[in-house]
Amino acid sequence: MTTEATLPSTSVSPTARQLWTRSRGIALAAVLLVAAAVAIAVIRSDARHGTLDPRAVDDHGSRAVAELLADRGVSTRVVTTLDEARAAAGPDTTLLVAAPDLLTHRQQTVLHSATATSGGRTILIAPGSWSIGRLVPDVTADPATSINSTLAPDCDLPAARRAGAADTGGIRYSTTRLEAETCYPSERLATLLRIPATGDGDTVVLGAPDILYNDRLDEQGNASLALQLLGSRPHLVWYLPSLSDASAADPDDERSFFDLLPSGWKWGTLQLFLAAALAALWRARRLGPLMPEKLPVAIRASETVEGRARLYRKANARDRAAAALRSTTRTRLAPLVGVPVTQAHAPEALLPALSAHLRGDGQTLHALLFGPPPSDDTALVSLADQLDALEREVRRP
Repeated sequence: MTTEATLPSTSVSPTARQLWTRSRGIALAAVLLVAAAVAIAVIRSDARHGTLDPRAVDDHGSRAVAELLADRGVSTRVVTTLDEARAAAGPDTTLLVAAPDLLTHRQQTVLHSATATSGGRTILIAPGSWSIGRLVPDVTADPATSINSTLAPDCDLPAARRAGAADTGGIRYSTTRLEAETCYPSERLATLLRIPATGDGDTVVLGAPDILYNDRLDEQGNASLALQLLGSRPHLVWYLPSLSDASAADPDDERSFFDLLPSGWKWGTLQLFLAAALAALWRARRLGPLMPEKLPVAIRASETVEGRARLYRKANARDRAAAALRSTTRTRLAPLVGVPVTQAHAPEALLPALSAHLRGDGQTLHALLFGPPPSDDTALVSLADQLDALEREVRRP
């Protein structure tokens, strides 16, 4: 009875235990990241959450001002489409547009046409240069913002004088309308404009939304100013523009991809390209002189020849084998008979020199050195023998 010895494993593949040891830190980090994302999503999944949303109770929501208005008999209704906002405009209604810059140019023009003759009040919250010119003609927005958010009224508007200092600092506006009331100036430009319209209607442009936020309502005169501006009519329609509004689909008013990129992106892209080029130049491999490298194993020439011969035989490449034998023989014979190596493969140069050296038949030499490929392996072996004999004859003194 014989017992076979168990050889130790020589596999270099990592085991399952090794894989777990290496990757458990990454797996734990991924699990914690997913858990944090789910927790944040759950916390923020409240439907009432949203910036400047009168239903939201978070810091940047506006639930507090809506509740205070309700205590004073002012109803608040939220709309998200342009058609609802146009239908709600009227002399007893205040229409608040929370994000005018989300409206397309066509929507802005339609909204201005609906509110210009409604007789009610329209309040625009921080409109920028994209929207101000269409919503309120003859008014321009300064791209610079105010450094100080708390400003004094410095105007005769009753609501502003009663409220006093408020957090209106933001986008600044200028206008050529002589009847416009400019309040809360910052560097000689107003952050609050009131422009009279048809009848008792008017338009109020507010440079910052801070006075409507839940966490800022109890500071300065924010609450007083917000309640007076929003509570002048018995009904308040709070328009939250939505990107899903069907009226926003206007093929003639779409902004291209490059319009959506921030200003200066071309210069920034050029800087990144130059930085990448400099980094590549810094880290690129420096090409120096060639260095010889010793082979790890010495291979005998006979083994190389045998291996190549087997490849030729396996592929039935007798033509390529014969061409290699004839080419090598011509290269070795040319210097022996006084023919430059560059002309070794030209029959008109090599054959006359060989014939003169051997005093043999030129036609036989042509068939041997430049003839057709052999038809079978026996002919190939015969060709190799004849080439060897020819070379020995030329080398004989």
